[in-house]
Amino acid sequence: MRDMNMFDLTGKKAIVTGGSRGLGRGMAEGLLEAGAEVVVWGRSETVQKTVCEFKRQGFLCHGLSADIGNPSARKEAFEKALSILDGLDILINAAGITFRHESMDYPRESWEEILEVNLTAPFELSQMAAKEFASRSGGKIINVASMLSFFGATVAPGYAASKGGIVQMSKSLCNEWAAQGINVNCIAPGFMITDMNQAILDPTLPRNQEINGRIPAGRWGTPEDMKGIAVFLASSASDYLNGTVIPIDGGYLVR
Repeated sequence: MRDMNMFDLTGKKAIVTGGSRGLGRGMAEGLLEAGAEVVVWGRSETVQKTVCEFKRQGFLCHGLSADIGNPSARKEAFEKALSILDGLDILINAAGITFRHESMDYPRESWEEILEVNLTAPFELSQMAAKEFASRSGGKIINVASMLSFFGATVAPGYAASKGGIVQMSKSLCNEWAAQGINVNCIAPGFMITDMNQAILDPTLPRNQEINGRIPAGRWGTPEDMKGIAVFLASSASDYLNGTVIPIDGGYLVR
């Protein structure tokens, strides 16, 4: 019989990008509650505020302000996080951005910024983490996909492209790294109550009503709904799960 403490992350060390708010914060909190030591990355004063709140709860948490869209800044932040943690077991690439424009007039600058943050940064951070994991006994990489990994978007071609790419990238990394004990999996959140969805959270909007009508669970998701899947994918319970995309969507995809 497997040890029922397989979900225990005590002693594990994790980096969560975008972990100061929204879904990233929910996942970081889940890891902390399971016993992990976590370095939370963000771009603003929100990082330190979040870390202080976690520390008041008795969690072992650290904060780093880093511009994840800057290649040299994210490399420096990764190395600093390794120094703080004295190792690494888990990487969650949760940071993400979007810009909404009509596709015919979509600015190249918006396209490039989204791909840099949402796709290139997770790829390079995964490379850095894998090199660290390969020198140890393996590790866990968790990438954040989207409903738009499965179908197209409206006025968000850059975001959809990045989230489609993150899935195929994760599958490719799994093919190369699984034999070294490195798990690379994706979480695909459904419609979540976050700042990114602020434009459609008004329940009187037709788009909001359309979405609600398709979610069998009858509600939008929250950052707390991300905790369980993050802990599962970060723990030994998922050791033979690799290259997967797991929707956390209240049943939206099957409606």
